[in-house]
Amino acid sequence: MKDTDLNGHSNLELIQGDILDKEGLQQAMGDSDTVVHMAAIAGVDTVIKSPIKTMTINLIGTHNVLEAARISDNVEKFVYFSTSEVFGARAYKVDELHDTVQGAVGEARWTYAVSKLAGEHFVHSYFHELGIPAIIVRPFNIYGPRQVGEGAVHIFVKQALMDEDLTIYGDGSQIRAWCYIDDIVDGLLLCLETDGATGNAFNIGNPTSTITVYNLAKRIVDLSRSGSKVKFKESNSVDIEVRVPNIEKARKILGYEPKIDLDEGLLRTIAWYREKMRK
Repeated sequence: MKDTDLNGHSNLELIQGDILDKEGLQQAMGDSDTVVHMAAIAGVDTVIKSPIKTMTINLIGTHNVLEAARISDNVEKFVYFSTSEVFGARAYKVDELHDTVQGAVGEARWTYAVSKLAGEHFVHSYFHELGIPAIIVRPFNIYGPRQVGEGAVHIFVKQALMDEDLTIYGDGSQIRAWCYIDDIVDGLLLCLETDGATGNAFNIGNPTSTITVYNLAKRIVDLSRSGSKVKFKESNSVDIEVRVPNIEKARKILGYEPKIDLDEGLLRTIAWYREKMRK
């Protein structure tokens, strides 16, 4: 709701709550026919600091949301937002049937991925056993205006606009396919509107916007006309070497096609943050 004009919209009611609160969750869901479950603990630094909270909210919270949907008996579409992190450290053009994470137990980085993957198993089980009309979305590296938290684009853009050094953890050779928020929203809407989507998992991303983290930082500096320098810092956890999706399933079933290329998305993002920082 922050930084939007949605407050007071006639078709929107904002309820602030906790997905660990079963009763409150059931009341909030009421007789809703569509559920989009995005609530989770995320962000590498946050997950490393709070692994118990991460597992608790992402696992038990997801179970509570599924139970509330089951009890309501009115849900026609249930969309669960998972993560591309379920594919582990090396995910190049991975499709939905690719092997999922097998990171070492005790490595904090995988706590988030494992919790979201377990959530996927919950969702699949409720679909197959109880008929909850579920869909799983695996978004790949979302960025754009209004982003909060620990996303690289969000952090780099703010640093560049303040002419601060852009800090890269590791050597910057990590490869990512970045997906602008509008394309993620389009993918979500297609999941909700497409009859054949139910019971499937979909990679939603933009493989044409693939770039190393170092080149992403340099591109943001150039596009924002910043005087910032790029510096490197040792990472405090294992990192993802490559993450690029295969989106053929989403193309075939949903008719999904990302429209915003990397430069256009970065320029839109830079313009939004520049205007926000002026206020």
